[in-house]
Amino acid sequence: MVETTICPWCQTEIVWDEELGPEEECPYCHNELKGYRTLNIALGSDEDWEDEDETSGDDTDDAGLWQEDEESHLNAIRRAEAFAGAGGDLLAYESGVEKQLDAQEEVPECPHCREYMLHAGTEPLSPGFKPVHMQTKNMPLLRSNAVLNVYVCSACFQVSRFLSEDDRNQLIKTVSEE
Repeated sequence: MVETTICPWCQTEIVWDEELGPEEECPYCHNELKGYRTLNIALGSDEDWEDEDETSGDDTDDAGLWQEDEESHLNAIRRAEAFAGAGGDLLAYESGVEKQLDAQEEVPECPHCREYMLHAGTEPLSPGFKPVHMQTKNMPLLRSNAVLNVYVCSACFQVSRFLSEDDRNQLIKTVSEE
C-alpha cells in the first residue's frame, strides 16, 4: 500500500513507499511536515470542540490569547454603552473622540484593547527619578527633566505614558554618540 501526503507548504503530492514510510521533511521544498509548523484542524460538532478544549490543558495556546483580547475589547464596549445608558450621548462622545484623534500628531493604540488613545497632556518625570548612566560614557541615558506624554484610551480608559518626541530624539542621540 502506498501512502499519499500533500505538503502544506508547496502543495505537492508526496507518495511514500510503504517500506520507507513517511518522512518528516518535504523532499521538494524541504519544510517540516510535522511539528510546530503544522496546524491540524478537527472538523466536527460543537461537542467535539468542547471536548478538545477540555483536553488541551495548554493555557498559552493562541485561541486563549485571542479570546482574552476579545473579552477585554467587549468589556471596553460595555463601559462605553454604560455611559450611554446613564444619559450620556454615545454618538456625541464618539464624534468628539474622532475630532480629537484627527488633531493629534501621534495616535497610539491602547496596549489593553487596541482602541486609539487620546493625548491627555504631559507630565514631567517624578522628582525622585534617578537616571541610569551609560556603560560606555559617564552620562545619563535619559535626562532627569524629561517629559512624558500621557494618553488615555477612548474605550477602556487605560492610561499610558510615552517619552515626548524631543526626549525620544535626545535618547537616540545619547545612545548613538560615540
